[in-house]
Amino acid sequence: MSGFKIKVPDNATKVLSDKPKRVQALLQQYGQAISRSRSAGRRVSFRVDVDPEGEMVVTPVEDDALATPALLEEDGTADAGLEQALAAARARGRSKAAEILERADMLSADDFARLLGTTRVTVNTKRQNGQVLGLDGAKRGYRFPEWQLDSDGKPFAALPILHERLGGAWAVYRFLVQPHGELDGLTGREALERGRSKQAIAAAAESVGRDFR
Repeated sequence: MSGFKIKVPDNATKVLSDKPKRVQALLQQYGQAISRSRSAGRRVSFRVDVDPEGEMVVTPVEDDALATPALLEEDGTADAGLEQALAAARARGRSKAAEILERADMLSADDFARLLGTTRVTVNTKRQNGQVLGLDGAKRGYRFPEWQLDSDGKPFAALPILHERLGGAWAVYRFLVQPHGELDGLTGREALERGRSKQAIAAAAESVGRDFR
């Protein structure tokens, strides 16, 4: 790609120049969003969380409302019934997510760090890099499935690739807990536990292809 220039406020220049990987990660996510939007024929979203130190977490937003194009009446106003249906779908999604995050196998960052024998900071860094699976709970913070570890007690080695292929933590979670025909009916998690990482990654790529068809 040929080089290009962008203008940023003076007070942000030093932060961005000190950490070019932050800009790279943001632009990569933007490029992925464009690609997914064009392939799916609909809008997609991603969220950027920035702390006072400039650390950044980019999270794809998986919203049921984005999966259905907005339908307009002849007078240009949104159909009230559709809006109500979308609102109900979003509410069901939030309720289901909360139910999942409250399960006993969903650990806090501190508990997961103790399980790995490391620190909370390291766990959050690994989450940002896709090395571990952390699910965002608006009220309870991130939760980490206890079962994402292999027989050696380490996070599945395929997790970074799955994050890259599937585009978000919740998408990775769904892949891991749902059975797949490409894996002879095994869930993604079961395939990884049985050492079938290559097949699991291939199945993840196929699932993305189905979503875009």
